[in-house]
Amino acid sequence: MSHAIEVTQGPKVYGYIAEFEEAEQLVSAARKVADAGYRDFDAFSPFPIHGLPEAMRFKDARVPWIIFFCGLIGAVVGYGLQYYVTVFDYPMNVGGRPNHSWVQYIPITFECTVLFAALGAVVGMFGLNGLPRPYHPVFEAKNFERASEDRFFLVIEATDGKFQLAKLAKQYNLDAIHDTVHEMARDEARHGKALAGLLAVGIALLTVSFQSVKAALMNPVKSLRAE
Repeated sequence: MSHAIEVTQGPKVYGYIAEFEEAEQLVSAARKVADAGYRDFDAFSPFPIHGLPEAMRFKDARVPWIIFFCGLIGAVVGYGLQYYVTVFDYPMNVGGRPNHSWVQYIPITFECTVLFAALGAVVGMFGLNGLPRPYHPVFEAKNFERASEDRFFLVIEATDGKFQLAKLAKQYNLDAIHDTVHEMARDEARHGKALAGLLAVGIALLTVSFQSVKAALMNPVKSLRAE
């Protein structure tokens, strides 16, 4: 069964929070909320729950797309860097082979693809999740520290267009649930977090690309002569 959680921190409403003792109750409540048309809600659990993403109708393909494009950029950068060095910057006749010997480019191209994709996955995941996040409004909810131990929470955010605090308890038969009110953290809106994630990925990729191009432009023969 669920029990009441009430937190007050200012006049604005962040959302409506329910606490559950069993994982099955959380999945059932999430399914009812999603069926009612709510989209801006989240679930908190001490461990992954099978079927919860499907119950929430959670479909977010932004991270896979970030990984794909970062991997594509990595492949282009890796191949292009080798092509520039061996064809234009420092061509060498090795056993009569052509300067553009694409077969030898494959290992480095593959490694750059994996490197950029991995960086995109990490930075994109952290950025889209708004991490690191030292504070979140739900931290003010009573017993929320048990979300990492043995309790399950469902939060419907006030940003949802169908948000109606007065009708939730009767609508979902969660009679013991009360309002949870506290300050709205507008700077943590979803679009802001997505933009921050994309910017972080772009900065990381530009930094790696700049260092790679800088190293490629350095002529080793000139460097030795200078020494």
